[in-house]
Amino acid sequence: MKKIIYTVLALTLVITSCEDQLIQEPNTNKVSEGFYTNEAELEEAINSAYAALQFSGNYDIGIPSIGEIPGEDAYDETPANDGGNYGELDQYSVIAQNSIIANIWNHSYQGIQRTNIVLNRISDISFDDENVKNSRMGEMLFIRALLHFNLVRVYGDVPLVTEEVNNPQEYFGQTRTPQSEVYNQIISDLISAIDLLPVRTQTNKMRIVKTAGQTLLGKVQLTLGNYNEAKAQLLSVVNSGSHKLLPVEDVFAADNELNDEIIFAVQFASGINGNSEGTDAYRMFNPTGRIEGNMTGTKGHGVLKPDFYTLYSENDGRKGVYVDVLDSGIAYNNKIAIPSTVIGDSESDWVVLRYADVILMLAEIDNNLGNTTESISYLNQIRTRANLANYAGATSSTEIFNDIDLQRRLELVWEGHRWFDLKRQGRALDILELSDVNRLLMPLPASQIATDNALEQNPGY
Repeated sequence: MKKIIYTVLALTLVITSCEDQLIQEPNTNKVSEGFYTNEAELEEAINSAYAALQFSGNYDIGIPSIGEIPGEDAYDETPANDGGNYGELDQYSVIAQNSIIANIWNHSYQGIQRTNIVLNRISDISFDDENVKNSRMGEMLFIRALLHFNLVRVYGDVPLVTEEVNNPQEYFGQTRTPQSEVYNQIISDLISAIDLLPVRTQTNKMRIVKTAGQTLLGKVQLTLGNYNEAKAQLLSVVNSGSHKLLPVEDVFAADNELNDEIIFAVQFASGINGNSEGTDAYRMFNPTGRIEGNMTGTKGHGVLKPDFYTLYSENDGRKGVYVDVLDSGIAYNNKIAIPSTVIGDSESDWVVLRYADVILMLAEIDNNLGNTTESISYLNQIRTRANLANYAGATSSTEIFNDIDLQRRLELVWEGHRWFDLKRQGRALDILELSDVNRLLMPLPASQIATDNALEQNPGY
């Protein structure tokens, strides 16, 4: 899975050309029926759907940026650089021409199209192993649900796309689907995926497995405030026995990727295909003054505020491991490996779902349901792993929530959750001192509005 096979999943597939004769049905425009006719070809399409998650608008740069920079713990050290795109996220001044916003939209829908191509064809294709076929269907449903989940959280109402687009011209005029309908489809996709996906083993851990579907569905239900439904899914992950909390220093170690705490990660690799399969996260999100060996050129778009680093107590095992600080006093995310080839080619996978988040979500859910003992028990699992004493504060739901929230910040820092956490909890306006509720959604890309006037812009943009 490290060497992702990039295939072009548009309707045109560049194969050959002919100089000697006129071809009425040229091979450079091979019709869709002429490809993906067997298991091997379909596996190429499946690999391409996975590869879409590596795109800059997805889990290379876009989703990490929008999940962290607008939150209260990260900021852009160089807000005017790179066209001001990252600075706009930091300063809540995003405009519809922002390239990050455009890439998230474009690359999400490209990934969705790739999953729909597979789902449209797979039923008619014979596989040597029917279990593998079922698994592949589940993987595509999971990716489609994940990308729609990102879109609806970023933009609000978005076009819901569950069919392969064969003729782009016919797609124009589709309006934005209400969030409720998008969420219903996400839930439906994930329920189907969970039924199809296999349990995690040491041989399939690089792929999407059942606990990934359960975790994502739990997060979706929590986002919607459906606590009992969310708890049921997350407890299934706990009871699966597939995952556990590891020592802090082992969770993000580059030589220990896809470990038992990782539920799903988008995989990157350094030194492959002309240094093109590593993540650019190290370069973009590290302080401009961070120099390691011959690695220079960090951009400073996602450093941590000084007061965030002080939230870690001296005996917190995560201090200096998850985050560290330069001699200048600037704190930074230490979860991304230092590249060994070029600055934009880090080998670190981007962790989308991990077991610590499951435990913290369960702590939050049980606290909301009034299950104080259970909530504190989950909270203490995270505290104990971090070398902290058990929770000894007041047992009011507010006080317990405050510590759960603090542990989410300290544990999940720079994993792309904070902005979405604040929004789903209804606290973003207060915590971030925002006066404009319209800032809680990003604008639709100006290029999309200009291309298709059926799409209406979000208020305030």
